[in-house]
Amino acid sequence: MLEIMKLRLYNTLTRKKEIFKPLKPGVINMFVCGPTVYDNSHLGHAKTYIQFDVIARYLRAVGYKVFYLQNITDIDDKIINKSKEGGLGKEGWKKIKERYEKSYLEDMKKLNIVSVNKYAKATDYIQEIISQVKRLVKKGYAYQISDGWYFDLSKDKDYGKLAGRTELGTEDAISRIDENREKRNKGDFCLWKFSKPDEPSWDSDIGDGRPGWHIEDTAITEKEFGVQYDIHGGGMDLIFPHHEAEIAQMESISGKKPLVRCWLHTGFLEINAEKMGKSKKNFYTIKEVLEKGYAPEHLRYFFLSGQYRKPLNFTWESLGAAKNAYEKLKNILKELQGKEEKVNKKNIEIAYHQFLEIINDDLNMPRGLSFMWEILRDEKLNDTEKHELALKFDKVFGLNLDKEEKIEIPYSIQKLVEEREKSRKISDFKTADKIREKINKLGFVVEDKGKGFAIKKK
Repeated sequence: MLEIMKLRLYNTLTRKKEIFKPLKPGVINMFVCGPTVYDNSHLGHAKTYIQFDVIARYLRAVGYKVFYLQNITDIDDKIINKSKEGGLGKEGWKKIKERYEKSYLEDMKKLNIVSVNKYAKATDYIQEIISQVKRLVKKGYAYQISDGWYFDLSKDKDYGKLAGRTELGTEDAISRIDENREKRNKGDFCLWKFSKPDEPSWDSDIGDGRPGWHIEDTAITEKEFGVQYDIHGGGMDLIFPHHEAEIAQMESISGKKPLVRCWLHTGFLEINAEKMGKSKKNFYTIKEVLEKGYAPEHLRYFFLSGQYRKPLNFTWESLGAAKNAYEKLKNILKELQGKEEKVNKKNIEIAYHQFLEIINDDLNMPRGLSFMWEILRDEKLNDTEKHELALKFDKVFGLNLDKEEKIEIPYSIQKLVEEREKSRKISDFKTADKIREKINKLGFVVEDKGKGFAIKKK
């Protein structure tokens, strides 16, 4: 196992960097809040899930055995409302959640997010959710009013310790605050919502109904990890009240603290220096961006350029810059590939150790990316060593630097290349150059290499 004892993480709970030590040496259980599947995933999702994918890859690269669990909220007011808006009937919510769950998983696959061990759907844990509600009732933390069972915040003196406050703010996930005049406290949240005639529900001895938003996560993690685990991640907007509510629920049930050893939160994604929103017309889905001709690797490179817990500003210019940098990187590695120079293992070990030291400082991926460029410019290393190190780093970055590109060359381009080769063989370089220009205008480039040539897209 490599430099894992020196890993320093910023823990949202303690508000400081700490030497990370899992509950069980060498093993990490990590949970990240997944999407609510009522629409296509957007760039904010891409930022969070790419950055946590890279984090999981890194933890594995240094020797940890990581189980990465992510929930999928597949029952929620947003899903039900989308079904009603579409006139899909009482069972229409199933069509909505199935459609957008499929869309989400397709996006994750395209973005090379492969580190998740299990996607856990809320509806597969209904009995576990009911069990948690019943235990909270039995322990005196929950009470019943007309529309469901609620958590009584006055019974939890620690509530607010993650966010450092107990009142809602402008950047919180406030769209799912359950309002009922019968509530004992303003911030009390619904654990179990009683059934309505036109909404989905499950049979239960606490009243037929469906789960609240917060309790699905603790039910899932208790089932999969137990009452305590190592890392919980998500977007910064989920700190309060969602993650605060998770702590209140699970610690009240178990009596054990802390629920999570280390809380990691990704910073906000801004679009042209503004918060992303459909009303501002700066809302982009992952699919929309990829349809504009950008590769998934361009998005990954862009999100690697920002430290995970810092805000990041997206512009089309910044994505274009990431695309250019990535393509340049790929071209450099192509030039290095295939050279069979003797590798000095000590050079590899020293450089890789430096890379680990950089990332160990609160998962500093931007600095790690810069270090890879420094390695490629290092005159003390030969080309084979540079190539080997870049691919070693890429096991963390997930940029597909070793992926062979399959380019379909149109028949018309192939014919032009053949004509150009004939001209070159008879030393008619003037005609050959004209054909090359024609090929360029059609979006392809011919590179002469020794006795042969290569064709690639511009």
